[in-house]
Amino acid sequence: MKRRAFLSAALLATTVVCAAASGPDPAEATDLVVLNANIITIDSRRPRAEALASKGERIIAVGTTSDIRAHIDAETKVIDASGRTITPGFFDAHMHPHAIYPVTSRMGVVDLTPAKVKTMDDLIRALQEKARITPKGQWVFGRRYQDTKLGRHPRRQDLDQASMDHPIRISHSSGHLCAVNSYVLKRAGITRETPDPPGGSFDRDEEGVPTGVCRERAKSSVWKGLPPAPLATRKERVEAYLRCFRRFLSEGITSIADAGSSYSKWELYEDLREAGQPVRVTMMVKSRDLSRLNKVERKTGHGDDRLRLGAVKMFHGNSLSGRTCWLYEPYDTINPKTGERDYTGIPPSRSQKSLDRLIFKVHEAGFQAAVHSNGDREIDMVLDAFEKALKALPRKDARHRIEHCSVVNENILKRVKKLGMVLALHSYVYEHGDKMEAYGEKRWKWMHANRSALDLGIPVAGNSDYGVSAADPMLRIQSMVTRKSAEGKVYGAEQRVSVMEALRVWTLGSAHACFEEKNRGSLEVGKLADFVILAADPTRAPPDEIHRIRVDKTIIGGRVEYERE
Repeated sequence: MKRRAFLSAALLATTVVCAAASGPDPAEATDLVVLNANIITIDSRRPRAEALASKGERIIAVGTTSDIRAHIDAETKVIDASGRTITPGFFDAHMHPHAIYPVTSRMGVVDLTPAKVKTMDDLIRALQEKARITPKGQWVFGRRYQDTKLGRHPRRQDLDQASMDHPIRISHSSGHLCAVNSYVLKRAGITRETPDPPGGSFDRDEEGVPTGVCRERAKSSVWKGLPPAPLATRKERVEAYLRCFRRFLSEGITSIADAGSSYSKWELYEDLREAGQPVRVTMMVKSRDLSRLNKVERKTGHGDDRLRLGAVKMFHGNSLSGRTCWLYEPYDTINPKTGERDYTGIPPSRSQKSLDRLIFKVHEAGFQAAVHSNGDREIDMVLDAFEKALKALPRKDARHRIEHCSVVNENILKRVKKLGMVLALHSYVYEHGDKMEAYGEKRWKWMHANRSALDLGIPVAGNSDYGVSAADPMLRIQSMVTRKSAEGKVYGAEQRVSVMEALRVWTLGSAHACFEEKNRGSLEVGKLADFVILAADPTRAPPDEIHRIRVDKTIIGGRVEYERE
């Protein structure tokens, strides 16, 4: 009953809109004061400050240390920043925190990231170890392998070495591909004669036999004829999310947008709220749940400062790092089916007509739409659909979004600007720059086009797309500034941005993308007191060292939620 009451209140409450104020009486006591800081406010009217004060969850004063001292009384908590840098709390505007919760001791998903496995032999050994302690016939799962680091995708023959007595499924770092062993192919009935499903494909060898690598919608075929994957209990999910969110706090993340949640996930977030989950959440609900939302005439922004309803999330297109997105011109790589250089990716399963209907339905219902789309050919279809929707039903400041929008051109960006849209662009060159090789050097200057978008005045939201890349704002900012991979190669130097621009994207840019710029994203009077204390100033650090800057404290609503030991 308690959860139902909160759900109703959270969904039907209107977003708090704070009027800008000149500040309270200097003698007014406050709950928290921070002095002697180097504050990067992200407020164009006052770019830098030395101190701030908050009462309750909101900022009541920003200024010099001498001015803010007047707010201190015996009950005020005082933090002496000792010259350290403060920025607004980071807002990750597109991530998938659910990607972590299956990693429990009971389910035992094997970590196959480059930090854990360096070679194909390492990968096989890690899966063998898991298979040894797993009863025969039960699933062995692995996650986030990178084919570019291993040299190729694992095939059924590789996974068969780990076990022929267990179904084995390992997911690619993109989340858009998986690889399975012969056990799975046989039980699922996937053979040479099995056709590729619409919007997906099976990699095949020279004789047309599936190799075990399943792309996009082909992934769902591997569950047929096999036991369902074990589900985490509610308690396990809550504990796993809390661990995840505590890690986010240690990276200075104070707000997230959960990109693609089911409507039923509200109940999980209620449990998390009761368990003390501090990070502010905006839920981007899947388009399949739109009818349930419409029944109560809800709109983007309903909720409160801790849990809000955001955009309606949908897919039209495939993966950039998985190299499945649909392009006009061929990839600079061999077609896995034909052996020729004629591969243009996997076309979306949805037709233009079907896409038009879905986007208009979301638009007509008053929601913000957020469409996952990566390839230029996919993106043009999405823009065509938005143009039709806005022409048929003009809406002021709809702020519809394209998630990732990875491979573009000048015309695409001009269309985005004209339609008043927001882009949630990738900033993961550090981890996935090597995936860009497949697109050819001529495309790099038009991939993850942060510089070009900002120059055109297009709002850009900072995001990690976690778990595709690390939920680490300092690393994401460095990636935007340097465009340099972990291996030291620069991809598309033309799209570099300044540190200040990247900070703005990761704070106020994300807040704007989620209709929260009046509440979050900059340190101003009336806004939520969400900020981080950094060990160094990223605007003065060597660009290649930004990711080494640690978060000393994370404050949410005027409360210290994380403090580095």
